[in-house]
Amino acid sequence: MPRPFRFAVISDLHIALPETIHPTAKRFHLVEVSIPALEQVLQRLETEPLDFLLLPGDLTQHGERQNHDWLVRRLQALPFPTYVVPGNHDIVTQAGCDRTLSLQEFPQVYQDFGYDGPRPYYHREILPGIHLIGLNSIAFDQDGEQLFAGWVDDAQLAWLSTQLEALKDEWVMVTIHHNVLEHLPGQAKHPMGRRYIVQNRDRLIRQLQAGNVNLVFTGHLHVQDVIQSHDLWEITTGSLVSYPHPYRLVTVTPQSDGHMQVQVESDRVRAVETHPDLQTFSQDWMRAHAVPFMTKFLTCPPFGLAADKAAFYAADLTDFWASISAGDHEFDYAHFPDDLNQRLKTFGAVNASGSYEPIDNHVTLNLPVRSRL
Repeated sequence: MPRPFRFAVISDLHIALPETIHPTAKRFHLVEVSIPALEQVLQRLETEPLDFLLLPGDLTQHGERQNHDWLVRRLQALPFPTYVVPGNHDIVTQAGCDRTLSLQEFPQVYQDFGYDGPRPYYHREILPGIHLIGLNSIAFDQDGEQLFAGWVDDAQLAWLSTQLEALKDEWVMVTIHHNVLEHLPGQAKHPMGRRYIVQNRDRLIRQLQAGNVNLVFTGHLHVQDVIQSHDLWEITTGSLVSYPHPYRLVTVTPQSDGHMQVQVESDRVRAVETHPDLQTFSQDWMRAHAVPFMTKFLTCPPFGLAADKAAFYAADLTDFWASISAGDHEFDYAHFPDDLNQRLKTFGAVNASGSYEPIDNHVTLNLPVRSRL
């Protein structure tokens, strides 16, 4: 029986050295806190009995070489291993340039953090009987420009099938940047949500289930959410540079009945030197940018409101996305029309039966070592 183990998850770091930050009116991320926030979390984690650290992508703000270099040096100084996968911000074009990293270079730069060759995906036995597969969901068109949404190519899927067949009697976790399961209602088809999900996810899910994988870690969406589909659970972790600036600690304990108990805890960065009340500042920042975002959100299906009505209701939804980002929220806009209120409720922490179930930040899962589908 494998021994218990403990690890941390920090997602969407968006590391940005001061000289790489360029103010823009539409910037939504507080990248100026990326380094002090990460340092604060790492200082805490260095006191924990961790077996490893997991970073599910968006390691840097825009794939800048100096930001990747800074992060590599910092991770090399940690007393425990770190495993990474690329995010859409880490490789902005396939070929890269003098300022940004290419897809080919990414596994070389991060060769100490999971990669064992030129492929941008890998398999590691992180502990005896415990395996991690890091997948790449960043894909490019024929001109080398990044695709709008996540995609796992045929070569990678064939490789994954071979790996899972060889590991069918072992316990395997998977990490990938884009979401595999839907964390928001209709996310895979929503005009604003589908960019955050693997577009050929149905094929990927079938392979994961056939290979007895029941735990996936993702990022990209910048929300705290835990979701289940049959025997497959996905834990997506919010961004370190967006409200509520979270990170997770996960303890896995093998059980005598053959299950794995997975205990998930979450914490937040509450202050850094430049922002002594980071939580309030960050939430206010999201409120200030909320109305245009929520107006567009309400004009899209399944709401489909006219622009003027969407703008009217958006003014009362300035905390909506911050609440989703924090996880475990229960929505009820009783003063809205009933059909609109009912649709908004489905974006809260509700289970398949519509009941409130706050599992996004703290939860204990009891997972089978082998799938029972």
